[in-house]
Amino acid sequence: MTVYHINTKELAAFADKLKAGDRVFLSGTVYTARDAAHNRIKKLIENGQSLPFDINGAVIYYAGPTPTRDDGQIGSFGPTTSSRMDSFTPMLLDKGLAAMIGKGDRSDEVYDAIKRNKAVYFCAVGGAGALASKCISSLEEIAFFELGCESVKKLTFDEFPLVVGIDACGGSVFRKS
Repeated sequence: MTVYHINTKELAAFADKLKAGDRVFLSGTVYTARDAAHNRIKKLIENGQSLPFDINGAVIYYAGPTPTRDDGQIGSFGPTTSSRMDSFTPMLLDKGLAAMIGKGDRSDEVYDAIKRNKAVYFCAVGGAGALASKCISSLEEIAFFELGCESVKKLTFDEFPLVVGIDACGGSVFRKS
């Protein structure tokens, strides 16, 4: 196991180096999207409309935070189960998505799309959302505001702790090779 400190802008350069089980402290811009937002993004793509963020090289965190506190502290920000986004993920990876962050194993179709696109699937620790929020220095709601906690948000990560769940070659912490 190797430990990396990576900015999201550098992910493409690191994709081939990262191996399942490696620890990564990720910094930079990350977007949130869960089921409802993924469905809207899919419809935008199918209708040839622009997306709320540039998907090429982007990182999506499958999370919906609790509300920001009155003192400005970002609410608890733990991962949601990634398999709920599996039907959307191959399309987004084929459009240039660089990485996803969530929890749990992924479908065979997602494994294939990760390998095909040299992408990475990171796992965040479930049940530690209050601690995770301390590694998010900014949050801006950018799309689908009516979805509440499931709206698309632009985050700035600062050394957010992750584990490589599935690497660009299909290596996995969930499955034996």
